[in-house]
Amino acid sequence: MGKPTASITRRRFLKTVSIASAAAATGMISTQAHAAAEFTLKYANNLPATHPMNTRAKEMAAKIATESKGRIDFQVYPNNQLGNDTDTLGQVRSGAVDFFTLSPLILGTLVPAAQISGVGFAFKDYNQVWAAMDGELGSHVRKQIEAKSTVFAFEKIWDNGYRQITNSTRPINKPEDLKGMKLRVPPSPLWTSMFRAFDSAPASINFAEVYSALQTKIVEGQENPMAIISTAKLYEVQKYCSMTNHMWDGFWFLANKKSFERLPKDLQEIVTRNVNEAGIKQRADVKALNDSLATEMKGKGLAFNDTDNEAFRAKLRSAGFYTEWHKKFGDEAWALLEKYTGKLA
Repeated sequence: MGKPTASITRRRFLKTVSIASAAAATGMISTQAHAAAEFTLKYANNLPATHPMNTRAKEMAAKIATESKGRIDFQVYPNNQLGNDTDTLGQVRSGAVDFFTLSPLILGTLVPAAQISGVGFAFKDYNQVWAAMDGELGSHVRKQIEAKSTVFAFEKIWDNGYRQITNSTRPINKPEDLKGMKLRVPPSPLWTSMFRAFDSAPASINFAEVYSALQTKIVEGQENPMAIISTAKLYEVQKYCSMTNHMWDGFWFLANKKSFERLPKDLQEIVTRNVNEAGIKQRADVKALNDSLATEMKGKGLAFNDTDNEAFRAKLRSAGFYTEWHKKFGDEAWALLEKYTGKLA
């Protein structure tokens, strides 16, 4: 029996090496050998492995493995490894992927109510954001997500950051400075509607093409959180960064309902608690990262300026933007938003 045992051992060893090599090549983060786990769970996202989201996800995965006594292998697939946002949203809805983090504004293509947290110049600061998203507004959105799809969202939404405007033409100090400016925006009616209210010329361009579009002046500017402006090196093709804080953006941590319900109750509790705890830690990480990047990018030649957000709100009010979106979201959701932001229209 010695030879067969040795042969099997070698095969298992080679298989383990193969799995480990594949994981190293793709950046997939796994906490243990697959065969040892009773449940293998896949979590996908669209951010680099070094982003705070994935740093905390790796830590979270290790805690889940430890607390479940090895029963769960929680695998993290960063940087769109399992497909783009649309593809992966389809996979988490079907159960091919167990978990996925997605911006409320992109999730709005499936659940329109989800994008209400992205209403322009609504949240004045993070205190309002977290009060709303950890409170009744977040609860309302999660109920809509669960009612209209095969997925649900965990209680604590993760952070992406406030979005800022960069461009190669002039500082944006007041709403009038946006008039006629060609700006790249993601493909979202909410984004397009807001920038049209400022009389700018928004254009939907795939993010992979943003750098070249700015470099060749197809568009003059774009808008994104600071971490993305930095990691995409947009400061190389932009002169000005206006700290408009025009829209807060986050990530709902989504789970496939059937996949999650297959877990015993004790394992559901372990996953839920660790996802929410990691989300709270990631919020602090992202804020610290975004706050530090202005100094770094100033050193690379990007000129920064602050803005008067109330002037931008007044422009959106007079253009009918808030009235239009109040009608689209409905009285109930809008009242919950204004409970935290104050009167918008």
